[in-house]
Amino acid sequence: MDKKVFSLLVSIMLLQSGCSNVEPWVKPYERANLADIAMQADRNPVSKAYTNHVREAREGARGAAGGAGGGCGCN
Repeated sequence: MDKKVFSLLVSIMLLQSGCSNVEPWVKPYERANLADIAMQADRNPVSKAYTNHVREAREGARGAAGGAGGGCGCN
């Protein structure tokens, strides 16, 4: 076997073995704290939707967030 191929296979095996013992960072009893309203990035969903609409109207061709309409903002 070629030396480069052997070293590539060994490095792949070492990288894959590093992911085998992953424990969850958040314990099941801590998930209630993360689901609290204070932990949400957008506390006001109406305001977030309006801000997304304004951004899409300004960009014109964005549309990646799933909104419809063009650049005029009249939809």
